[in-house]
Amino acid sequence: MPRLGAIRTVASMDLAVFAGVVSTGLFAMSYVPMLAKAVRTKDLASYSLGNLAITNVGNAVYSAYVFSLPFGPIWFLHSFYVVSSLLMLVWFLRSRAALARTRSATPCRGPRASRRPERVRVSRAGGEEERDDGDPTE
Repeated sequence: MPRLGAIRTVASMDLAVFAGVVSTGLFAMSYVPMLAKAVRTKDLASYSLGNLAITNVGNAVYSAYVFSLPFGPIWFLHSFYVVSSLLMLVWFLRSRAALARTRSATPCRGPRASRRPERVRVSRAGGEEERDDGDPTE
């Protein structure tokens, strides 16, 4: 006969442990689409460096608590969060560095270069007569 206040068991597994296993799976599955999209698109511009950094610091501090607990589902969930957050931070920093390299490799526009499209005057015969870059100072 179970004692008063004891946790019920499901096939000799505590209900709390079972709930931990299920919730761990659900939380991990909720992160997978975000990670898959980041891998597939390599577009991490919508993420915040501050948020990713704070998440990783928080995970590091929280690890002291989680890993002091008895071994259980929370270890797997927290380990998944630590790895996922660290991956997102590394991917973000790599994409940012790649973007900076791309921008620095782009040639500089000259002082007279115009962003407006070049206008072309055409004679009646259809041949090109003269190019005009639209600069009224000339």
